[in-house]
Amino acid sequence: MQFTATPIGGVFAFSGGVHTDARGSFQRTYCSAAFAEHGLELVEAQAAISRNTATGTLRGLHFIPEADGEAKLVRCIAGRIFDVAVDLRPASPTYLQHISVELDAARGNALYLPRGVAHGFITLQDDCDVLYQFSRAHRAGVEMGVRWDDPDLAINWPMPPTVLSDRDRTLPFVKDLIGD
Repeated sequence: MQFTATPIGGVFAFSGGVHTDARGSFQRTYCSAAFAEHGLELVEAQAAISRNTATGTLRGLHFIPEADGEAKLVRCIAGRIFDVAVDLRPASPTYLQHISVELDAARGNALYLPRGVAHGFITLQDDCDVLYQFSRAHRAGVEMGVRWDDPDLAINWPMPPTVLSDRDRTLPFVKDLIGD
């Protein structure tokens, strides 16, 4: 696994490691020792898969405030997604900044997000499956979110969403969540 730091502190991109031969392919997707060596919170408490049938399906931007939060590792295991991380940690030097990366099942790349960083994605093709690994088990009622189209975040999404939940459509803007 290759760990690549991003401009947002604590957010790492992972790439490489797909070995292909006549049988198919093999990839090591997680190693707790490698995470510990890089000072990353382990993401072993829970895993989940998001299945997305249509191009333009948007999920997010979701987060749990840093004190109660969870680290997560996100990987597209079928298809391709445009993945976004937004720093919502008030004490961070990159507060309210974001990065985006295309996660592609064929490349096997992934994105690690520490506590307090919001996450969202839009599918770039039909039939995208996204695997999440979390440092903490799901806890109802603690997750929050901000609008995917918040002008203060100025995320340059590659397309408008075609599928969006009512919840995500009505999330607050950052300024409404944190005040002016």
